[in-house]
Formats: sequence, structure tokens, C-alpha cells
Amino acid sequence: MSFVVAIDGPAAAGKGTIGLKLAKIFDFSYLDTGLLYRAVASKALETGVFPEIVAQNLHEKDLLKSNLRDLNVAKEASIIAAVPEVRLALMDFQKYFSEKTEGAVLDGRDIGTVICPKADVKFFISADPNVRAERRFNELQARGIKTNLKIVYEEILVRDRMDSNRELSPMRKADDAFLIDTSNLSIIEAINIAKKLVDKVITEKSSI
Repeated sequence: MSFVVAIDGPAAAGKGTIGLKLAKIFDFSYLDTGLLYRAVASKALETGVFPEIVAQNLHEKDLLKSNLRDLNVAKEASIIAAVPEVRLALMDFQKYFSEKTEGAVLDGRDIGTVICPKADVKFFISADPNVRAERRFNELQARGIKTNLKIVYEEILVRDRMDSNRELSPMRKADDAFLIDTSNLSIIEAINIAKKLVDKVITEKSSI
């Protein structure tokens, strides 16, 4: 049985960086489930095919496209992520990924509540919206994407509302998830907190 780490939280809180680092530390497989929705959005925009159909035929190679971090793809992804048929189509993909290796780390917005409700460790990574907006703005600047902080901040608030209020699989903290607020933490500090918690659970399970 796979040891699963579920990481949820809003955009630019640091869940992807933490998830990827945990996967490397513990030699687990890693899936940024947000890329699934971005891949569906990208393909739907390019082909004109309904996102529901694209989601049903998504391949792992689609997650390697270079435009998945583009703003237009991100905006479209946030819209289609609220479509029940798309979420249901991608659910099996995510569940299979969590079970196919001895260890897996998945990050998204409904991993601990819907995709992997029995995950061995659950985290909810959050941060103040102003902090998240600044992080995302700096990330976009580094990639040469022209925008401004106010626009990024407003987009983050819109995404938060969409993710939290959608009818199917809304973003929320699982009751048994560890909350890590990264507003005033360095990424190294946040990773160390998460690592210690995973280590603790692994030790506890191995002693049973």
C-alpha cells in the first residue's frame, strides 16, 4: 500500500515547492494536480474541443507542455476546474497516481478531502493573500511575463473565491490536516516543519 502525502491550499502559498521537496526527500512520486487542469485548459484552448472530452483523454505527456504556466491557461484552468464533469474525469487519474508507487505526494485543492481522504499525512498550506500575490508577481516577473501587483492580487482573490465556493470538491482544510501558514516562514522553514511531521507519521506507522 502506498504512503500518501496530501497537500492542499490556495495559489502561491508554497504547496508545490513543499510537495516537490518532500517527494525528493522521501523518494516519493509527485503530482501537481493543478497541472492536470492547466493541461486540459491548454488543450481545449488549442483544439476547441470541450474540456470534458479533453479531460477524459488526458495523457501524462500533456503535463509536459511549456505553456501550462501562462496566464491565459491559468485563467481558463480556474474556470474549467469548477466544471463537475472535468473534475470527475480527472479523479481516477489522480487516485491511480496515488496508488501506483510505494509513496506519493499530491498537491492541489481537494486532495485531502476528496482524492485521498485516507492519506497518511495531510497538509493545508496557506498564507496571507498579499504575501501570495507578491510571490506570484515575482514569479511572473522572473519568467518575463508583464503584469502588475494589483492585477495579480485581484486574480488571486478571484481564484480563491472560485476554488472555495464551487459546488463540487471545494477547497477546504480537511479536519485532520496540519495547517502551515507560510506568511512569515522561509521556504526552508516550511519544508522542515512538513518533513518533521512526515517523519513522525512514518515512524509511528513503522512501529505498529
